Amino acid sequence: MDTGYRLKAVRKQKGLSQRKLARLSDVNNGTISLIEQDKISPSVALLKKLLDAMSISLGEFFDDKGSPPTQHFFRADELTEHISGDVIFQQVGGSHSGRMLQILRERYLPRGDTGEHMLAHQGEEGGIILKGKIEITVGEEIAVLNPGDAYYFDSNVPHRFRNLGDDECEIVSVCTPPTF
Repeated sequence: MDTGYRLKAVRKQKGLSQRKLARLSDVNNGTISLIEQDKISPSVALLKKLLDAMSISLGEFFDDKGSPPTQHFFRADELTEHISGDVIFQQVGGSHSGRMLQILRERYLPRGDTGEHMLAHQGEEGGIILKGKIEITVGEEIAVLNPGDAYYFDSNVPHRFRNLGDDECEIVSVCTPPTF
């Protein structure tokens, strides 16, 4: 998916200029312009900030397949994928509209992270590290987790994920309510 093109389409659909979106999101309109021209790739935190200002979730933003709500099984090529910098997210079930649980396969490329800004949102999240190592910050607490290790926390607490290693890190995570 072309993130810049999609952002521009959503912004226009909402009837917003770049300047208006900049004011609503507290993001420089020059940054928005660069994203829409695909000259820079936004971090997850920055993209979430822009989408929050337009009252659209990350899941809705990346749902280009619209899987029917009665679908129970999903093949690997049916997962909605988004690449943000060095992090690849694959969401089970497309749009989370009407769902209470979100399931993601997260892949952090070497040195990849969720961005310099801490994330915070309503709900809870947890996951299990399948391969590689990941540094997770939750509030003031920092831990490096290895394959088989897990995490679970209140998502209202500011948090961040960073792959400090030279190998890809893979996580299966859940979030309720869906936010991505």
